Amino acid sequence: MSTEKIYEILETVCDPEIPVLTVLDMGVIREVKWDEGSSQPEVVITPTYSGCPAMHAIEVNIRAALQEHGIDPVKITTVLSPAWTTDWLTESGKAKLKAYGIAPPVGSSDKNSLWGDAPEVECPRCGSKNTKLVSQFGSTACKSLYQCRECLEPFDYFKCH
Repeated sequence: MSTEKIYEILETVCDPEIPVLTVLDMGVIREVKWDEGSSQPEVVITPTYSGCPAMHAIEVNIRAALQEHGIDPVKITTVLSPAWTTDWLTESGKAKLKAYGIAPPVGSSDKNSLWGDAPEVECPRCGSKNTKLVSQFGSTACKSLYQCRECLEPFDYFKCH
């Protein structure tokens, strides 16, 4: 077994809150460590934010996926620094978010403020940029609620942070 194989397995582990994204799409997998002589690989993860309720489920799902492929025991280490950022979302992950109906982050985390001016967000349904921020608080802590002024549909926006 190799670290490449572990990454292949991790590509099948979905985020429990946004099931169209894998943990690799989300960028929560920081590193896989597995020395050739070691019987225990280590998967290093970073939560999307410090109070993320999905992290325990993600750990359980990572462990179960690896165990299904005969990799047991597995060490899972949580690292908080540097903090996760939406910049770690893959381009594929951003495309999956949009296809799922969630507007992906606009710009990068170093240029956007969580409480600053609302970014110009494209509607994931019709593609219009004629949208408005309805609430800084969406269905989860990492999302805001927007509405499209063209198709009139509400949608979540995955906030930059």
